[in-house]
Amino acid sequence: MASFKKSLKAQNIFLLVSSYIFYGWWDWRFLSLILLSTTVDYFVGISIDSSKKQSVRKRWLWVSVFFNVGLLGFFKYYNFFVDSWVDMFTTIGYNMKSTWTLNVILPIGISFYTFQTMSYAFDMYYKKLKPTKDFLSLAAFISFFPQLVAGPIERATNLGNGAKNGWCFSYMNIELEKMNDRLLSLNQ
Repeated sequence: MASFKKSLKAQNIFLLVSSYIFYGWWDWRFLSLILLSTTVDYFVGISIDSSKKQSVRKRWLWVSVFFNVGLLGFFKYYNFFVDSWVDMFTTIGYNMKSTWTLNVILPIGISFYTFQTMSYAFDMYYKKLKPTKDFLSLAAFISFFPQLVAGPIERATNLGNGAKNGWCFSYMNIELEKMNDRLLSLNQ
């Protein structure tokens, strides 16, 4: 157990596997979404950092925004817009059946990890953080199950330190950090 406390890689593997089991327990098919979001923003972060021209950096940021918001928008609003379109035509006298509606369920935690992955890209864009070359650390940060579905949405500069420097799992520490963050946000 002592080696586990010292091995950052072992901690991140444990957290990533635990988080993916937690997330996949509800529906394993949606694991590909969180993995895809993580992968896109991993490469976007590296690309933003390696780009010297502001216009190129901004384009990479937009890749992250369009990809992540597009993914979120599809799962959250696709059926709503299709049903609204069908209802509009029904109102004006065309009787349509909704053959385009998909039986898509909103994946658990999609809003949290979507904005969390985008926060990583924004932190790269504004040079608040250097991109990680360790995909495992980023994946552990994004899929961190204790806050994946309950929030709050964390900036990479806040929670990412655990993925880089080692995780401290004291319930009291976590609660004190949350209270401290809330108090600091009230004073600003």
